[in-house]
Amino acid sequence: MAELATQLQAALPGKPLINIIDASADEQTLLIVASSDVDPGMSYLLERDSKRLSPLLPLREPLVDMPMAQMKPVTFPAADGTQIPGYLTMPSGLSEAGPAIVLPHGGPGSRDEWGFDWLVQFFAARGYAVLQPNFRGSTGYGDAWFGRNGFQEWRTAVGDVNDAGRWLVSEGIADPEQLGIAGWSYGGYAALQSQVLDPDLYKAVVAIAPVTDLGMLVDEARDYTNFQIVKRFIGEGPHVREGSPANFADRFNAPVILFHGTEDINVRDSQSERMEDRLKAAGANVRYVQYKGLDHNLNDGRVRGNMLLEIDKFLGEHLGE
Repeated sequence: MAELATQLQAALPGKPLINIIDASADEQTLLIVASSDVDPGMSYLLERDSKRLSPLLPLREPLVDMPMAQMKPVTFPAADGTQIPGYLTMPSGLSEAGPAIVLPHGGPGSRDEWGFDWLVQFFAARGYAVLQPNFRGSTGYGDAWFGRNGFQEWRTAVGDVNDAGRWLVSEGIADPEQLGIAGWSYGGYAALQSQVLDPDLYKAVVAIAPVTDLGMLVDEARDYTNFQIVKRFIGEGPHVREGSPANFADRFNAPVILFHGTEDINVRDSQSERMEDRLKAAGANVRYVQYKGLDHNLNDGRVRGNMLLEIDKFLGEHLGE
């Protein structure tokens, strides 16, 4: 299969990533998806006996032939000198420092990979440079890199995320007054917690389905079979309080917009509600957009479209020239 994927990659234009996503019982008929950083993906039917490859459907038909921004691997130095890997996507026509977004991934037991990302391409289409850091706490780089995970060692993980923003400024990519941060799930947590470490770095914060209180996250798992797993993952000690952005709302300088589905069983919407309440009590600039009946992934095209429009308006207000 690996050899076949290599052959298909060479045969198709642009040398895309090849994913074999389904097969007949005898594995002679395969369903293939070919995609890249600038191609959301095309599905094909491969009949191995006849060596016939038939195009089926594009994964995102409205984006067919629409220009996309290239995603390139980069490294940048953390404060302690460690080189942090990541991916940088530059909008077309950017010739000087301008608006930029740091986009930490979810998880934290995850990592960003090269390929099509609809959030990245949206930001790039709106003129933002986008940096996706694979901060310490990410998977795929070994046990030492993962450490005890991005919650128990949040200072390291979020420190790397903040250093991503500083690197964008130092490289002349980002205007320091037009630098924002956005994230989903753990990425939303990192976006919020970035304010706790450095309230002046980012000028706007977007948090989608974020964790905001680590102790609350453990308590919310108490009635479920994964309670002990969650409890061990979060751990015990001062980091539980210190690593909860809801406890430090008074440190926030940047405006915040929160998004959450009411049927989220990964991260309860009460996490965003608490963050909103604490920020309002601290006199901070915050807006919370709640989506009824949707889960952690907000898998609804209209809702995602609405969210992107809300994010675009929010960033335009706070990162615009």
